[in-house]
Amino acid sequence: MKKIQMVDLKTQYDRIKVQIDQSISEVLSKSSFINGADVKDFASELSKYNEVEHAIPCGNGTDALQIAMMALDFKPGDEVIVPSFTYVATAEVIALLQLVPVFVDVDPETFNINPGEIEKCISPKTVAIVPVHLFGQCANMDEIMRIANKHHLHVIEDAAQATGATYTFGDGKKMKAGTMGIIGTTSFFPSKNLGCYGDGGALFTRDAALAEKIRMIANHGQKVKYYHDIVGVNSRLDTIQAAILRIKLKELDHYCERRQQAAGFYDQKLGNLNQLMIPKRAERSTHVFHQYTVKVREGDRDGLKDFLHSRGIPSMIYYPVPLHRQKAYTHMKNNKSTLATSEDLCQKVLSLPVHTELDEEQLTFITGAVTEYFNEQP
Repeated sequence: MKKIQMVDLKTQYDRIKVQIDQSISEVLSKSSFINGADVKDFASELSKYNEVEHAIPCGNGTDALQIAMMALDFKPGDEVIVPSFTYVATAEVIALLQLVPVFVDVDPETFNINPGEIEKCISPKTVAIVPVHLFGQCANMDEIMRIANKHHLHVIEDAAQATGATYTFGDGKKMKAGTMGIIGTTSFFPSKNLGCYGDGGALFTRDAALAEKIRMIANHGQKVKYYHDIVGVNSRLDTIQAAILRIKLKELDHYCERRQQAAGFYDQKLGNLNQLMIPKRAERSTHVFHQYTVKVREGDRDGLKDFLHSRGIPSMIYYPVPLHRQKAYTHMKNNKSTLATSEDLCQKVLSLPVHTELDEEQLTFITGAVTEYFNEQP
């Protein structure tokens, strides 16, 4: 049996090696490494895939979030609502811009931001909600958009873990992750469902004027070279990464299907274990399984992790500490969300390997080891 990895990028690359190597070679031969034709072409193809008018590539997913908030002219002291159970980047850019992250608890089943906790945390200083579409499925955007519209708030989607997912609104309208709020953001970190071979990110919007502003901010605040109309940053997707992403975008739906197949195998084999809660599918969102994250309801999560490691099976804890407990953010504004679910999940969740290259032999071995561990428990 081939060695099990959390993400097998090497085997994935080997399957598209000819196309990838050719695309990189063409960039090298043209030597247009910054803002080459592939960047523009990728932006157009990504826009078409997501069925959104504007897709603006940038340097990484964290930059995308920062640029979004700069484009919306948030001011120091403004409050932005974010889930506490997520990666730090979502809160990091808020703090860097001297805004105030207001941490809200998450749904105990989907692990996405809990709309029921959002409204009671809104204050006169609140300007935005940042739903993170965690682990591969969209948050409850019907409720989030309703709350945002009621209180005149912006919605900035962090879709870094859910590229390829589709949300169906109550009226039947379908939209891709990252295209429902005023701005959506994503990351092309290598392990993402759509990942490049370095850093990369993008923003999405349907607003032409906002798209133009985002492009300017990402390019030192300039529309015409050396004429800087607004304060900006330097955040570019380089041409080689864009060329790679053009190849991988064509494979994205297949990649999502492969992850879903692996998740379905896990569901079948692990769904009857009383000690585990397998991932809950959100009612209105497809799930593209950036992670397959179980909750250990009975027993020792860390014990399971150690047992799997002893069998040569990797696993990861996303996330061991909620944001409101991180040292960098403990001084931030207190709020009315108890955050008890976030704290509980940090003690009980474990992500199993899920990627495009898992085969049935590996999946059988992983699920067998998980079952063995719980069967041995008193």
